[in-house]
Amino acid sequence: MQPILTITPSAYRPHALHNGERMWPETNCYTDLWIELLAAQGLPPEPMLGFTLTQDFEGDQMTFFKVPLEDLESLFGIKVTELAIYDRLEAHVAEQAARGRVCLVEMDSYYMPDTQGVAYRIEHGKTTVAINRLDLESRELDYFHNGGFFHLSGDDFDNLFQLNAAEDALPFLPYTEFAKFPATYPDEARLRAGALSLGRRHLNRRPAANPLRAFSAAFASEAARVADKPFGFFHKYAFNTLRQAGANFELCGSYFDWLGEDFTEPAGHALKISEGMKSAQFQLARAVTRRKFDALGSVLEPAADAWDQLMESAGKALA
Repeated sequence: MQPILTITPSAYRPHALHNGERMWPETNCYTDLWIELLAAQGLPPEPMLGFTLTQDFEGDQMTFFKVPLEDLESLFGIKVTELAIYDRLEAHVAEQAARGRVCLVEMDSYYMPDTQGVAYRIEHGKTTVAINRLDLESRELDYFHNGGFFHLSGDDFDNLFQLNAAEDALPFLPYTEFAKFPATYPDEARLRAGALSLGRRHLNRRPAANPLRAFSAAFASEAARVADKPFGFFHKYAFNTLRQAGANFELCGSYFDWLGEDFTEPAGHALKISEGMKSAQFQLARAVTRRKFDALGSVLEPAADAWDQLMESAGKALA
């Protein structure tokens, strides 16, 4: 299998949205993956980020934000479809790659060396990768994951694709999509028009009630519950709540920054939310360590106020 995109892991440089100086250099596996997939083709990923206006509080987590597939098609002409897995996964990937299509596959981060120190050989976890090159003979894989582009081989390859599984083992049937890229992409003027249109649409799809105020009301009691769990649970809770909100709204600010100086006000409010989540994460860690939770009741209120201001200013700017 030849590389679909003519890039190599050793020479690859992540997009600026994954710069280590950002508050949240990585967001979640699916959104990060699309940022890099677009950037690797010379496309700006910021136009797709209008969907960040729709994030809600889901009761036990903030929305795991993902770019809607219809937005990718509307903006870039990229069509993403579920790939049915009824044979060996690697055979399906090779077939689609021969047609110039990148497969997005749910994998086990336990066998992915780019997660060294977090999941690799430590704990099993579901994550999504985009496969750019698969070599069965050499047992090698080049793939997009989180904020970068990586390589693995050997035993990691065998385990990732379950090549050593027993004959009577359950079949390996991960959720898989494939992306069909168009022959040409729109210019910046068309991308801007599309980004504005989608921003208006997503603003109209925003939560009916302030999600950060709802999260704030539950935060202190949830922190007390986290304190009673094993230590590792803190990171899972923070990832699915504070990090998802903080990263979502930092990307929201980047969306408005890309649109230009007329959108400075909503960009500022979005970044204030992101900063508030970063501060709240530190305060949560302190509260869990000390088992004192009363102060957390008001920690998220500035971010909740910023959400109201963001929606108001976004409405004016997008109009």
